[in-house]
Amino acid sequence: MTSRARQHRSIALGAVAASLVLGGPARADDPPATEVTVHGTRESKTPGSVHVLGEKRLGVFKYDDPTQVLQQVPGVYARGEDGLGLRPNIGLRGVNPDRSKKVTLLEDGIPFGPAPYSAPAAYFFPIMQRMTSVRVVKGPAAIQHGPQTVAGTVEYLTRAIPLGTRAAIDLAAGQYGYGKVHAWAGNGDERLGFLVEGVHLRNDGFKHLASGANTGLAKNEWMAKAFYVLDPDARVRHEFRLKGTYSDETSNETYLGLSTGDFRADPLARYPGSALDRMTWHRTAVALTHVMTASPELTLTTTAYRNDFSRAWRKLNRFRGADIFEVLADPDTPRNAVFASVLRGQDATTSQETLFIGPNERVFVSQGIDSRTRWRPTTGPLSHKIEYGVRLHQDLVDRRHTEDGFVMTGGTLRPEGSPTVTTAFNQARTEALALHAIDALTFDALTVTPGVRVEVVRTTATDKKAGTREAALNHAILPGAAVFYGVLPSLGVLAGVHRGFSPPTPESARDGAELSVNYEAGARFVRGRARAEVVGFYNDYSNLTDYCTESSGCAATGLDRTFSAGAARVYGLEAYVLHDVPVVSGISLPLTGAYTATRSEFLTSFRSGDPILGQVREGDEIPYVPRHTLNASVGVDAKVVLAAVAVNWVSAMRETAGSAPLDQVMATDGFVTLDASATWRPLRWLSVYANLRNLTDEQAIVSRRPFGARPNAPRWAQLGVKATYD
Repeated sequence: MTSRARQHRSIALGAVAASLVLGGPARADDPPATEVTVHGTRESKTPGSVHVLGEKRLGVFKYDDPTQVLQQVPGVYARGEDGLGLRPNIGLRGVNPDRSKKVTLLEDGIPFGPAPYSAPAAYFFPIMQRMTSVRVVKGPAAIQHGPQTVAGTVEYLTRAIPLGTRAAIDLAAGQYGYGKVHAWAGNGDERLGFLVEGVHLRNDGFKHLASGANTGLAKNEWMAKAFYVLDPDARVRHEFRLKGTYSDETSNETYLGLSTGDFRADPLARYPGSALDRMTWHRTAVALTHVMTASPELTLTTTAYRNDFSRAWRKLNRFRGADIFEVLADPDTPRNAVFASVLRGQDATTSQETLFIGPNERVFVSQGIDSRTRWRPTTGPLSHKIEYGVRLHQDLVDRRHTEDGFVMTGGTLRPEGSPTVTTAFNQARTEALALHAIDALTFDALTVTPGVRVEVVRTTATDKKAGTREAALNHAILPGAAVFYGVLPSLGVLAGVHRGFSPPTPESARDGAELSVNYEAGARFVRGRARAEVVGFYNDYSNLTDYCTESSGCAATGLDRTFSAGAARVYGLEAYVLHDVPVVSGISLPLTGAYTATRSEFLTSFRSGDPILGQVREGDEIPYVPRHTLNASVGVDAKVVLAAVAVNWVSAMRETAGSAPLDQVMATDGFVTLDASATWRPLRWLSVYANLRNLTDEQAIVSRRPFGARPNAPRWAQLGVKATYD
């Protein structure tokens, strides 16, 4: 390759990497986003497990639920909850999926969780329609991001500002009162550009209350972007980018499920005891970025960001005289039967049957400065792709939980009249300094990528109700290394090792962080439109931890604390295949497949305050880790018509630690769902589409936490039309 060709390749890759991470203007000569991953290197040469779902792939099924998108990637699984993915429970390589708290979540390179250090439970997720690409990073490459590096990173990439004028509108309607309005418009040139985008989603809910009340939701999200280049022809180029988003949601959601018997009789029913439950939240986010390009080989990117999120979830919390989870787990004993009947709408007869309902009000702030330098020098026969960066980050959560007593009378909840009870009034705060450095060194067919991340975390937990305050300082040094060797032009082998880290919450900072040593090795084949990959992984935990949340059924005494689970190991195999098979001129068959086998094991015996662990014995399996997951799709792409069918299989998951067979313990159902989609393009600028979710109407128990069995979404038909202008 000539020096001029190398320079052109470097310019193109650098431009795409910056565009992916920061949402800059699109360029006509950019390579497809699906070909670009960590450090701007192409997927086929990446020394690690990285998967990118590009805009075309996301547009096939047009999923609203983030979990349905991510399950197309091997090593990713989810624990269902509301059937809609409002507050996804995503796990990678055996970590607890509860509220996606063990996964680093990014939007355009910036953490979007409400408080990634102080309260990592992800009660907010961006709307999928606003994303044009999703990137999943596992293995040593995860140390670029953090703070969660045990499992990996999920990054959502928003629409780039276009060159020229472009716009689109997407309208859809469907069963259960489903409605979608998605529109965007933008204009840009080499010096100045802007983009405005908005999404509205709604439905009436697929679950039903005896009263006929709405069990659905309404969500809105707006995004505005702009960029300005001081002098496009300057030797040192300075570009400023501004991005702002506003999001809100009102959803009539509940933590209350059903007893197993009631679920089998009517899986879409909701008890009258949940009639008052409702979540409302608002979020604003702003990011200001400066990009200094000193040369095609050297770029400095600095982003200042702030996210504000406030929520109030009014929901059923407890009985005065019984545990709701235990009542629904065994509703037929004489004592539990009384409480179960109250949940179903029968009149309460004693004060012990009073239901306590109230808002969990929380305010979150997440802010910081992230600066990264990317440098691509050449030293003799070695080419480098160096990234080093620093992030100063602060986040906090203010919690105020109150509840009032309600009595079930005539199938309706009425105030008991007792005083309001404050169950939690506290604040958790974190200041963190994170440093990282990575160098991808390439010599001929060999790429070696050593790197290190350093986390220094100061936490403060203030219990305003008890009048106590605890502060702690923790740090971690997290090295990693990965290697890729091209055995043949189309075939390579890869391996990597890194130290995994998950910081403790401020309430438990003195108990120590989660630490592990993670290994992966495999092979990758890439030729033309075909890609196949097999990767084995082994995560060796010296101290596995669990962050206790209400969604996992945690009692008030352990809420928001981190519990240590000692030594453990998780290992498995990931397989992936992607091929666009040409049939005849203009017609191809796109095929995909992602399979994961996972095993887990505690290596010590202990008793935990987290109910999903409980009494653990050496050799027990970790809960909510499916042994098998499979996602596969096949389609027909005839340019004017695109049709596809996808199958998703998730095996049963145990819901508490143990080693007994799954059919003898409390476990989720293993289940298979089928989705179908078809798009017709009668005109270049117009497309009409239909989606059918869960076409066999498979109904399964996807979780019993925190209060009883809950279903996946039923069969759901949607029709839409999309028009574009460019």
